[in-house]
Amino acid sequence: AGEVLFDTRSEGLRDTLKMSEPERRMLGRTDWAFVHQNARDGLRMGVSAGGNVGERLMAVGARHYGQIRGQAIDWLGRVEISEDRVDDRPGMFSGGMQQRLQIARNLVTGPRLVFMDEPTGGLDVSVQARLLDLLRGLVREMGLSAIIVTHDLAVVRLLADRLMVMKGGHVVEAGLTDQVLDDPQHGYTQLLVSSVLQV
Repeated sequence: AGEVLFDTRSEGLRDTLKMSEPERRMLGRTDWAFVHQNARDGLRMGVSAGGNVGERLMAVGARHYGQIRGQAIDWLGRVEISEDRVDDRPGMFSGGMQQRLQIARNLVTGPRLVFMDEPTGGLDVSVQARLLDLLRGLVREMGLSAIIVTHDLAVVRLLADRLMVMKGGHVVEAGLTDQVLDDPQHGYTQLLVSSVLQV
């Protein structure tokens, strides 16, 4: 029960729970983006890197091949993938590059809200750091709102302004990130923070 309101570009404030499936799919191609923990879940592995980015542009009406390819190359550059890899398939990329390609694919249409599920999960620490810096820069540069699901409190501290701690599907504590992490009030939050400090 309840409602999930989103301020759409075309129709103003709408309850997404009452939208039709086609309307929600359109939001997923325009105003929303989803970055999966496993990049392979968010990429078309049989399509080139440029094709992965261009496909999302075509989903919102782009039809000029030269412009689509140009935008794909521009976005690959923004996520630190060389232009000469535009025709390579994602399977030829490392895990970190696949994750950056997935980010380019999702942000190329200028969404306003990005959902990220453990965006650095499974990556080496050095790759995680570069990816987090890239994400932080893109979120600020594009004025995005991001909802990040993660167990990594370092990711939370670096990327999140506000934090909700959940246990068993319920919010047990919420507030400004630094405030919650520096002075946790709920026992579960205290346990999470102390477990990181003990490592």
